[in-house]
Amino acid sequence: MSDPRPIGVFDSGVGGLTVLSEIRDRLPYEHIVYFGDTARVPYGVRDLAEVRWFAFEIIRYLIGLDVKLVVIACNTATAAALKAAQRSFDVPIVGVIEPGARAAVEETRNRHIGVLATEGTVASGAYRRAVHNLDAGVDIYEQAAPSFVPLIERGVVDGPELEKVARGYLAPLKEEGVDAVILGCTHYPLISAPINRILGPEVRLISSAGQTALEVGRILSRRGYLRRPKHAEDEGLSSYICSADPEEFAALGSRFLEEEIEAATPAVF
Repeated sequence: MSDPRPIGVFDSGVGGLTVLSEIRDRLPYEHIVYFGDTARVPYGVRDLAEVRWFAFEIIRYLIGLDVKLVVIACNTATAAALKAAQRSFDVPIVGVIEPGARAAVEETRNRHIGVLATEGTVASGAYRRAVHNLDAGVDIYEQAAPSFVPLIERGVVDGPELEKVARGYLAPLKEEGVDAVILGCTHYPLISAPINRILGPEVRLISSAGQTALEVGRILSRRGYLRRPKHAEDEGLSSYICSADPEEFAALGSRFLEEEIEAATPAVF
């Protein structure tokens, strides 16, 4: 049994490409449609009700493209919309918060976990709840980092400007002695190198992208939704949709994926 329908993945911008990359690595035969809501990035400074509206709009759009599963590759949108979306739509919908929380609980040694996230994700308390559902004795220290996404969307992923901002955000987490930090926004793995430099090698950085990809694989396998091509060389294709300038999305996305995105399609709601 083979299901050739694509997986739908969406984020507020290019950050969710980190999730797309992990899905492709683990599920190379799957077709993927990626939606970057670049006209309304960043989500993290918006009201969660507004983000929920955006998420529902994009999920409906992806379902209209006949996707077999949707990945909310955005922590703020996961916090705002995952449970409501799972109740409202028939397709399986996966978020990025629970997989990241599970990985952090498995990795921490001193049970002091930091969460570096957008203002919306921190305000939602979603990571705190997810971690405590797994280990109620873990101490959680959350830090909002609202400047990161705009910097990353401008292509600033290292250098003195980012370093100064990052040191300010990371100082409180260092003071608390955390030994694992959840990168609670799918944009943040793109700046993991400077974050790791500042925190030091003894602190483990947790990206939910890989864990989310594993969850996607498990769900598709259980439901019989995996694509099984007749020829081993018949790998899946990725296509890209965005809500703002397609050329700008393709240029920035190509830098983050480290491969050329030939074209992106403008979204028409």
